[in-house]
Amino acid sequence: MMATIFVVGNPLLEEDSLPIRILPKLLKAFPDLDFREIDPTEDLRILGRRPVLIDAVVGPNKVVVLKDLETIEDGPHCSLHDMDLGMSLKLMKKMGLMDSVTIIGIPVGISESDAVKGISPVLRAVCE
Repeated sequence: MMATIFVVGNPLLEEDSLPIRILPKLLKAFPDLDFREIDPTEDLRILGRRPVLIDAVVGPNKVVVLKDLETIEDGPHCSLHDMDLGMSLKLMKKMGLMDSVTIIGIPVGISESDAVKGISPVLRAVCE
């Protein structure tokens, strides 16, 4: 069965568009994986019980793997318009809609080539 990797990002925001910008390179490098671009404001039940996601992260200076949702800092939440991916995933877990999650975090600000270079061994390890 082909593993599905969900790619999250906003092409309109420079700091949030890196996962989407490297998607063509990932498709070429990993033809055996099913990459799907998703909008984190949509119904995330499509992710399934154990999703693997690629998203931009603030803080780390190298590609990281996050499995503990509690390590994701919450932003200010004044209304439902402030729901972000982390909050949505935490809610899904709390509601019993998800067993686990793996987030492959690409640091904001690194180059596309460094992102692809850093993510390649991580994708291989996660999808074995």
